[in-house]
Amino acid sequence: MRPLICSVLICLFSVCSISAQPLAAFVDIQNQLMVWDRGMIHKIDFMPPTLMKIGRTAIPYLDNSRSFKIYYGGSVHPMNIGFTNAIFVTDNLVAYLNQKSLNVFDRGVTKNLAGVCDQYFVSDSVVLFLDSYKSSYRAYYNNQIYDIESYIPDSTLSHLKVSDNIIAFDNFASQFKIFYRGNLISQEDYTVNSFDAGRNTVAYVDVDHKFKIFHSGQTFVLDDFAPSSYKVGDNLVAYVSSDGYFKVFYADSVHNIGFMNPTYQVADNIVAYKDPGGMFKIYYKGDITEMENYYPNNYNIQYNSVAYINTSGTLRLFTEGEVYDVTNAELSNWQLNYDVITYQIGQGIFKVFYKGNEY
Repeated sequence: MRPLICSVLICLFSVCSISAQPLAAFVDIQNQLMVWDRGMIHKIDFMPPTLMKIGRTAIPYLDNSRSFKIYYGGSVHPMNIGFTNAIFVTDNLVAYLNQKSLNVFDRGVTKNLAGVCDQYFVSDSVVLFLDSYKSSYRAYYNNQIYDIESYIPDSTLSHLKVSDNIIAFDNFASQFKIFYRGNLISQEDYTVNSFDAGRNTVAYVDVDHKFKIFHSGQTFVLDDFAPSSYKVGDNLVAYVSSDGYFKVFYADSVHNIGFMNPTYQVADNIVAYKDPGGMFKIYYKGDITEMENYYPNNYNIQYNSVAYINTSGTLRLFTEGEVYDVTNAELSNWQLNYDVITYQIGQGIFKVFYKGNEY
């Protein structure tokens, strides 16, 4: 009995690991829509789409006749014919408008959020929207709809951030609130000076200029003085402290990188920065990787990865702590979606690169 249970668990783990892989898509030289899914490339449409967006678990698109379809779970789901006029896709959700009706496709299930909707914000797991019939702001999260605020003036919308699985905002009564995992939290009784949000995380400077971080339900006071700058990613915050040190809050701890005021970018799980010597470095989950002895003008950050073409003409990829030289061929185009690179050589060669493997 025990070996049978172990075998079942191994199979389940394998399926979960495979399904966790992100997707990729491209139109080949024959104008057919191709999808890379679980290590395999296969055709899902004979004609190129008029619009396509790539999420981590789903690929919504308008086909050649503008019928709305979603590739999800290994198959294409027809949604409607000619009604959809806007599409948004994230890690887990597909939100779309049929005229002014707002809908969400979540793990294979479609749900109408509002019959008439003029304002909406879509993130990985949360959709914040104005229900015009009810004249109130509501949030969709984990297949449930929650009331957020009955009134948010237009002037307050500039003090609102919807990111990944969290909503942070100053309301009309000058209170700072956070919606997190189905709970609306009154975080501060007064309007905060500034804030930014990422997955599970909100960093802000409060009314007394103290630098605080809300992370996974806990609030940390990092400094009694406001930082010179700060940026929030997934479960991390990079900032330059008031005394000039570049630091990263990660795993409920502060990592002191050094005395510097660097050029830096934060996205998802990555902090990319230029050190005082001009070197390009990446902070990822507690470790620092040296990438180049110069700082590239352009690079793309997605999820656990950074991709760019270096001065030698090589497409270089950092992903989950590993560095790969993907190709030094002259490329017609390339793109990074989550941790997957798709690239084209010439007119007819299409490749997919993921975690060291080329497809």
